[in-house]
Formats: sequence, C-alpha cells, structure tokens
Amino acid sequence: MVSSVAESSAAGDPVTGVSGGGDRDEGASPIENIDWGLAATVGKRIARPGPRVTRYTADRARAELADAAVRAEAPVREVTGLADGLAVPTAQILDRSGWIDAAARSMPAMLSDEGLVAQQPEIKPHGTGVTGKIAGAQAGGLLAFLSSAILGQYDPFSLDPETGEPGVLMLVAPNIIAVERQLRVDPSDFRLWVCLHEVTHRVQFSANPWLTDYMRSNIGALTGDEDESVTDLVSRVTGALRSDKPREKGVIGLMQLLQSPEQYEAFERVLVLGTLLEGHADHVMDAVGPAQVPTVAAIRAAFDQRRSAPKNPLQRLIRALIGMDAKMAQYIRGKAFVDHVVDRVGMDLFNTVWTSAETMPRMTEIDEPDQWIERVLS
Repeated sequence: MVSSVAESSAAGDPVTGVSGGGDRDEGASPIENIDWGLAATVGKRIARPGPRVTRYTADRARAELADAAVRAEAPVREVTGLADGLAVPTAQILDRSGWIDAAARSMPAMLSDEGLVAQQPEIKPHGTGVTGKIAGAQAGGLLAFLSSAILGQYDPFSLDPETGEPGVLMLVAPNIIAVERQLRVDPSDFRLWVCLHEVTHRVQFSANPWLTDYMRSNIGALTGDEDESVTDLVSRVTGALRSDKPREKGVIGLMQLLQSPEQYEAFERVLVLGTLLEGHADHVMDAVGPAQVPTVAAIRAAFDQRRSAPKNPLQRLIRALIGMDAKMAQYIRGKAFVDHVVDRVGMDLFNTVWTSAETMPRMTEIDEPDQWIERVLS
C-alpha cells in the first residue's frame, strides 16, 4: 500500500510479522500466517482516540475531504499528464478504527495469487493456531500505532466496494484534523493539499496498472519464507559484513544484512519504487501551487518543520523499529530525484519512468538522477 504519514503517508508500507512454530501453514508467507481478524480487534481496542471535535466539525471535515479528493484529480492529471480520460472515483473517509479494518483486509489481498480482491465486510483470519494468534496480536499493536499516523492511503490491491474498479483511496479524517490543528494551517487548504498527494498515488496506479503486480510480486519475494539453516544464515551474514555491497543506514540496512540475495534484490526494488512514488506525489502536491492551494508555501514550511522536529527516545525507537524514518527519507530523496529530472527534461519525458520495470530508477540513480537520464532517455 502507498500511504502518507502524519510526520510527512505509511506506510502504510507492508506490515510483516515473523512467526514460527509447528502450527503454521507451511509454504505461506509471514503475512499470510497472521490472524488479521484478531489484529483488527486488538488494534481497534488499543488505538488512541482522535482529537475532540463536535459532530458538526466531523461531518464538515468528512464532506470537505470527499469533495477535495474529487477536486484534486483535475490538477493532478494536468501536472502529471497521466490518467487522462479515466473515471474519477470517490474516496473512503474513515476514522481510525475504519482504517485499521481496511488495512487488515488489504494485507492478505496484497499477497493474493488471485489478483485484485474485493473488500469484504468481515476480515478473514488467515493465520491459524497459536502462531497466527500471537502474530495477530503483534500486528494489532502496530496497526493501532499507525492508525494515528496515517493521513491517507491508496490501496491498489483491493477493488472499490462501490464501483468494483481497481484501487481504493482512503483518507483518515481524525488524523488530518489533528495535524492541521497542530500546524495551525488553513484547514481547507491543508485537506486539499493532502488529497493532492493521495490522488497522485491513485493516478500513478490507474494510469500504469502493471505497477500493482510489480509491487505485489516483489513484496511476495521479500516476505516469502527462506528454507535456510542457522549455519547458512550466519555464513551469509558474515560474508555480507565483509563485502562492499551497498546497504541503507539504520534498521533498513540491518534488514538487508539478514536477507538472502533474492530478498535483497526484491527489497531494493520495493524501496526504489516506494521512493519514486512518494517523491513524485510530493513533487506534484507542491507543483500544483497556489492556484489551487493559496497557502501551499506556509503549509509546506510548517510540515517540513514538524517532520524534522526532535522526537522523544521512545518515539525514536518505535519509528526506527517500524521503518518510519526510512519512509521520511523516501519523501526527501524521491522528491529530489523527481524535481531534478522534471527540471532538466520536463514531465513528458520524466513519465518514461512508468514504462516498465526496466525504466524504473536503480538505487544508485535515485541520488544521481543524471545517471537515470543518461541510461533511459539518451
């Protein structure tokens, strides 16, 4: 899933649980061995309540967000040159519990071999036995934490329950209200600004349907079980430490260190794709400019200041463990890549990036965009 988080969209990144034991479904990935029904129940039970608002304020915010999600489509299509002529779907406006339910439904769909999956009113448990319950409880805690951080999210793996079309756009109203209050920005402008980012994700996938299967296949490779002994794992980690193979910093680098060569390559492709998607969306939300969002400069300044504000030690630990700091870096590095390429060659030629997996930037090219221009456009 592609999401925008309050410090910056979540991640909304895939939530993986590491489970073991004799009762697990052999051949299933860690995500498939999670009891997602239990995860949703736990998540909703321990999630923090949203900001205090009157019924009138809540209803007005929901109506304005629904309208903004539709209004954002035209300027996004104009700036990107993508999805022209396609239908404009509506967005789901959710509270935190609604987002937890949606996320718990979407995780199994992300790895389904059946392609796009319709959202179901009930969440299937998937994981079985003690292992599935333990993993479900752990996943529920993570969903509860993320439910207060996610502003919006585009889920390309599910079918819209109203139209049956691919993809579901979700906006978490309580979190948007909370952040706009904290930043002291114009609420209407901020809501449209957030929608510009999330609608850009919808446009990316609707204009380039191959991205959904590309993301699913790489996540599947990344989260699939590796039949590897402890001795083989230690040997591989030792060899990786001695090699000059590039790795990311922090917890992401540690994850890469523990991955098999196949997982390492899949992880790099997922990381690059996420960086491109988030950077492109950040570029578009600012490129639309004051014609649509009069206070866009003030919103961006306040948002960036909040993003870089110091966190307490517990927050830093949690953010590191679930990769939120890495996601913040995705926005910054990805936007710098898109800004540079669009400035040099224009949006039409930049859109070559969406042609196929071969035209996606490589990891080294994210920080050296001229190398991508040379390889792909020359």
